[in-house]
Amino acid sequence: MKEWTMESAKQELMALQRKMAAYEHAIGLIYYDGTTGAPKETAENRGITLSILSEEVYRLGTSEETVALLEYLDAHKEELNEKEQRMVYLLLKDIREMQKIPMDEYIAYQELLVKADDVWHKAKEASDFEMFRPILEEIFATNKRFAGYIHPDMDPYNHCLNQFEEGLTKDTLDAFFGKLRDSIVPLLKKTQEKPQVDDSIRYGHFPEAKQEELSYYLMEKMGLDLGHVGLSTTEHPFTTSLGSHLDERITTHYFEDDFVCSMYSVIHEGGHALYDTGSARDLAFTVLDGGTAMSIHESQSRFYENIIGRSRAYCKYIFPKLQELFPEQMEGRTAEEFYLAVNKAEPSLIRTEADELTYSLHVMIRYELEKRVMAGELEVKDLPAEWNRLYKEYLGVDVPDDKHGLLQDSHWSGGMVGYFPSYALGNAYGAQFFAKMKETVDVDACIEKGDFSPVNDWNREHIWQYGSLYTPAQVLDRVLGEPFDAQYYIDYLTEKYSEVYGL
Repeated sequence: MKEWTMESAKQELMALQRKMAAYEHAIGLIYYDGTTGAPKETAENRGITLSILSEEVYRLGTSEETVALLEYLDAHKEELNEKEQRMVYLLLKDIREMQKIPMDEYIAYQELLVKADDVWHKAKEASDFEMFRPILEEIFATNKRFAGYIHPDMDPYNHCLNQFEEGLTKDTLDAFFGKLRDSIVPLLKKTQEKPQVDDSIRYGHFPEAKQEELSYYLMEKMGLDLGHVGLSTTEHPFTTSLGSHLDERITTHYFEDDFVCSMYSVIHEGGHALYDTGSARDLAFTVLDGGTAMSIHESQSRFYENIIGRSRAYCKYIFPKLQELFPEQMEGRTAEEFYLAVNKAEPSLIRTEADELTYSLHVMIRYELEKRVMAGELEVKDLPAEWNRLYKEYLGVDVPDDKHGLLQDSHWSGGMVGYFPSYALGNAYGAQFFAKMKETVDVDACIEKGDFSPVNDWNREHIWQYGSLYTPAQVLDRVLGEPFDAQYYIDYLTEKYSEVYGL
C-alpha cells in the first residue's frame, strides 16, 4: 500500500480531481456536440466513445489507489481545511455509490442515455411516444435498480431526489406542493375571471438573426463574460460546464413567430451560467466547482428570468433595444404593453413557456408522474394518457399530441428522474433570496439603470463563490438566517398578479 505524507496526499487529491475534470470535459464536449451541431445519425459513434470514457471514469473513481487516498485523507481530516474536507466527503460519497453499481451496468447506462437522447429528438419531431417508450421504460427501470443498489433501505424516488438535492424527500415535497397548490389555483382562477391581457406584442415575424443579436445583448447586460460563456441552439435549452466553470455553454431555441420564448430562455440559462462562472477561481477543476444543488441552481436561473427579467423595471429598460431590433413589430407599442404581455397568466401546454403563476403546476404534474412510476403505481406505457389527464385537471387544457405533451422535455431522456421539483423549489428559494437582497440592494434602481453589478455582486458574495462547498440547507441558512418559507414565493406571486390583473 502506498504511503503518503499529508502534503503529498493533498497534491494527489488535486491531481485526481483535475484528471476527473478532464474526462468530464471530454464527455461534456461530446454530449454538447451531439445536442447542437452533430449530424443526426452519429449517436452510435458517440455512444462507443462515451462507453470507453465512462469505463475509464468508473475505473479511476473506484480504483484501490483512489479509495485508499481518500480514506487516508478522511482519517486525517482534522488536518484538512474546510474546502479539502468537503472535496474528500463528496468524492468518497460518489465513489461509494459508484462501487455499488456493477461496472458493466454503469457503462451500459451511459450508452443507453446517448441512444435515448437521439431517439427522444426523433420521437419528439415525429410526435410519437411509442418510439421512445421502450427506452424510457429502461431508464426508469435502471433508476429503480441503481437506487436499490445504493440505498436499499431508502424509497427509490427519494434516492432519485437526493441526486439533485441532498436530504430532499417526497414528504417534504408533498407538503411544499400542497401549500403552493392551495394558493396558486385560487389566484389563477381570479385572474381568469378578469379581462385577459393583450399579449399580441410578442407574436409576428422576428428573424432568427435579430433574435440572436438580442441574445448576445441580453447576455452582455446580465454581466456574463462572453469570453468564457458560449451560445448555441438546440431543441431544448440547457446550460453545461465543460471541464470547469471556465468554459460554460448555454443554448436556446428560436421561434421566428414568438421572440419571447428564446429571450427568456437566454435569461434563464444565463442565470445558470452566472452561478457557475461565479465560483471562486480556486474551485476550478475540483468537485466543488459549480452549484451545490439543482434547486439552488434553479433559484438563480428563475430569479434572473422572472423576478428580474419579467419585472416592470426590466421591461422598461430592455424595450428600446426591442424597438431597435424589431422596429416594424414594435411600432406604436409601449414598454408597459410588453410588461403585461410577458406576465399574462394563461394555462398552457409547454412548461418552458409557462408564466410564473402556472409554472409550478407544470412541475407538479411531472413530480406526481415520476413519483408514481418509481413506486410501481403507474406503468410507463400509461404515462401519455395520465399526463394528458393531469393537464386537463390542473391546467384545464387539452393536450393535442405527444410533442406538446409528454415528449416536450429532455430530462427523462438524460436519466434525470427526480430533477423537476428543483424548478419549483428554485422559484421559492429565489423569492426568499430576493426578499433578503432587497434589505441592502435597491434592485429596481439597478435594473432601471441597466447596472446588474450590485445584484450580481450580492449573489456572488452570498451564493456563487462557494460552489458546492456547502449543502443546500447550509446555503439557505447562511444566506437567509431563517428557515426556508414558501410563503415568500406565494406573497410575491399574489402581489404581482393582483397588480397585473387589478384583483
